[in-house]
Amino acid sequence: MIVFEDVSHDYGGGPLFRDVSARLEKGSFHFLTGPSGAGKSTFLKLCYGELLPSAGKISLMNKDVNTLSRDALAEIRQRIGVVHQDCQFLDHLSVEQNVALPLSATGRPVAESDVSDLLEWVGLAKRADALPPTLSGGERQRAALARAIIAAPNVLLADEPTGNLDWDMSQRLMSLMIELNKMGTAVLVATHDLQLIRFAKSQINARVLRISRRKLQVAGADL
Repeated sequence: MIVFEDVSHDYGGGPLFRDVSARLEKGSFHFLTGPSGAGKSTFLKLCYGELLPSAGKISLMNKDVNTLSRDALAEIRQRIGVVHQDCQFLDHLSVEQNVALPLSATGRPVAESDVSDLLEWVGLAKRADALPPTLSGGERQRAALARAIIAAPNVLLADEPTGNLDWDMSQRLMSLMIELNKMGTAVLVATHDLQLIRFAKSQINARVLRISRRKLQVAGADL
């Protein structure tokens, strides 16, 4: 689904990482770790085509990202849900309207029952009409997860989704992503929280990748 072949990326000051090869297969669950500044967020941006590799090849849904037109890339990105580290909402729209945006903004039909069911699943049914500024940190992250998966993506990418949450809420959000993965969605979570990784690995077969010294490594069993 997402394949890196000898990928390197830099911002002009030398490579952030180089010769990275990885495969995110259907239904897989991966964690991405590494020190601050190692390139975790950049790796995720490469996974959904916001950035292009400086060298090497990235295939998204069996298509070489370097050969895709803007429209073709936009179509593929509809199959990839993203939860950003700093989730942004349109503050004048309700939670329900924000969650539906990936569909309504692209002219796809929005079934109110589907949005309602999704909000129920993430525990926000009673906050459907609330405005984003009134949400707690945990509610914002769950709303961001709902928005990311409203279009039933094949892949979910999450960048430090529990970074500002307490442990109970972190477990709750991770449990939702585990449940989603068990339903067939491939999941990649960038995080520095080893406790969270251990929590997930006790329930699913998750592979842990680490960016270190400009390379992508498979983390050991000590995690």
